[in-house]
Amino acid sequence: MPQRSAGILLYRRGEAGIEVLLVHPGGPYWARKDAGAWQIPKGLIEDGEDALAAARRETEEELGIGLAGTPQPLARIRQSGGKTVEAFALEQDVDPEAVSSNQFEMEWPPGSGTLRSFPEIEAARWLTLDAARQAMLASQRPLIDALEGLLRGS
Repeated sequence: MPQRSAGILLYRRGEAGIEVLLVHPGGPYWARKDAGAWQIPKGLIEDGEDALAAARRETEEELGIGLAGTPQPLARIRQSGGKTVEAFALEQDVDPEAVSSNQFEMEWPPGSGTLRSFPEIEAARWLTLDAARQAMLASQRPLIDALEGLLRGS
């Protein structure tokens, strides 16, 4: 069964219009990637866990901030690796410089027997919708369209 994850697309209304907060994953596999690497903060849904609860937990852990308000359902997408992502949207302004991600450990370099610690999120950045489309993982780009549709309807 494919993995399921959940996350929250934070957005704000600024002088440049709607902007979304995207994150760049940490660790050596993402170190030299920029365009096409940015994504929403998200993580795995635990067995028996509600998708919204998982999205809130993972977003707060990865950003190191508390969320205010109730996220709205946004879309369910399937990433290129087969993972399903349940996404929600929440309007909240966050200072990207205040992001303080949790850490993960992995053997690096591979086969060395040395465990190293890396931040799950290396950076966070507010981007206009057009800039976000260029920066995001291709499989997550439909979330921008879904957000535009959600905001047109409200």
